[in-house]
Amino acid sequence: VEKSYEDVLHGRVGLQQVEVNALGKAVRVLQETPPQPGRSLRLNIDIDLQRVAMDALGDMNGAVVAIDPKTGGVLAMVSKPGYDSNPFVEGISSKAYQALRQAPNNPLFNRALQGAYPPGSTVKPFMGLAGLELGFIDAKEKKYCPGFFQLPGHDHKYRDWKRGGHGPMNVDAAITQSCDVFFYQLAHEIGIDKLQQYLKQFRFGEKTGIDLVGERTGIRPSREWKRRRYKQVWFPGETVIIGIGQGSFEATPLQLAAATAAIANGGVYMQPQLVDEIVDESTGEVKATEKKAHIIPVIRQANWDKIREAMEHVVQGPRGTARRLKNEHYRIAGKTGTAQVFTVKQDEEYEESKVSKKNRDHALFIAYAPVEDPQIAVAVIVENGGHGGSTAAPVAKKVMDAWLLGDGGPLSAQTVKKPAGGGVN
Repeated sequence: VEKSYEDVLHGRVGLQQVEVNALGKAVRVLQETPPQPGRSLRLNIDIDLQRVAMDALGDMNGAVVAIDPKTGGVLAMVSKPGYDSNPFVEGISSKAYQALRQAPNNPLFNRALQGAYPPGSTVKPFMGLAGLELGFIDAKEKKYCPGFFQLPGHDHKYRDWKRGGHGPMNVDAAITQSCDVFFYQLAHEIGIDKLQQYLKQFRFGEKTGIDLVGERTGIRPSREWKRRRYKQVWFPGETVIIGIGQGSFEATPLQLAAATAAIANGGVYMQPQLVDEIVDESTGEVKATEKKAHIIPVIRQANWDKIREAMEHVVQGPRGTARRLKNEHYRIAGKTGTAQVFTVKQDEEYEESKVSKKNRDHALFIAYAPVEDPQIAVAVIVENGGHGGSTAAPVAKKVMDAWLLGDGGPLSAQTVKKPAGGGVN
């Protein structure tokens, strides 16, 4: 923040031009420009929520980003492991700095801003929305999942996480139960050209524009990207695995949080912002930072409603992959994700207990809440954490609980009563 706002914080140096006599003594002031003190910054970061997010990750490596969907204000941004910044103030020793640089867990690396990970199944709501909005599926259409998908004329099987398959799936059920085969087939039908253009609207593969330096773009794969980077042509099988957020697809936790907030907003993408106000301490003047919005075209409102409903079923539904987060205080919409660190061969099975910690799957979760009036959007990644529903989702729940139910939270003073039907208001 200090580097990004150096010109605001630093102020201006004063100038005094004086006439001196032969002894070097000042005789009179010829010209004087008084110094101007720097201005202060007020951040969107909530220190209590930041602490909750830090504690929620515990000893796990990863990142948490929480955003106010209405303003784009970053409420919490955590990267673990971290480091003590105090030694840098007066000059850190070479030995201590090298120890930080060579630490195996890379504490100097800002995972929230620069960590580019396969988004895994967290991309499925965006894929489903692309299919609906571009006219490749309708909400009621079902695709059969036998447990694998094959490209026409090819023997290779792209396997579903559920060995026996999910059977007939529409887009709601496919998101709720995280059916891979549905999205393999959908991605193949849409094609990489239209798919990457649609994902571009959510700023995948681009900087979000946050007011920090060093943000990473991630990778939104395309024919042109592969030709430019590898000088190779694009293959249909690559499109298939992009459908479940694997392959060369990479996104940062910040990108995932901002994109999730855009779904919560119904197509209004608010640029993430760390600084909320700039304060002139000498005059008391307070200037709010500019809130920048990017509008994603809505072809049919019902399509967006369907995706948000499916994300709600991920948590609130009896077969949702994050149903353990269901609670009586507020309703959550989300999506779990598991991202492979290495590729499992066609005839092999992934057995977590037999895989070294550093090669275990990453756990991801995106969410917003409350469903009816989103106040917070969260993205969590736990490196080598395994399943998103059991590892990353509980971290997000603690952050959302603190923001919504804690002291001063929008739901803290409300009495939530269950209606006769057993649902939650």
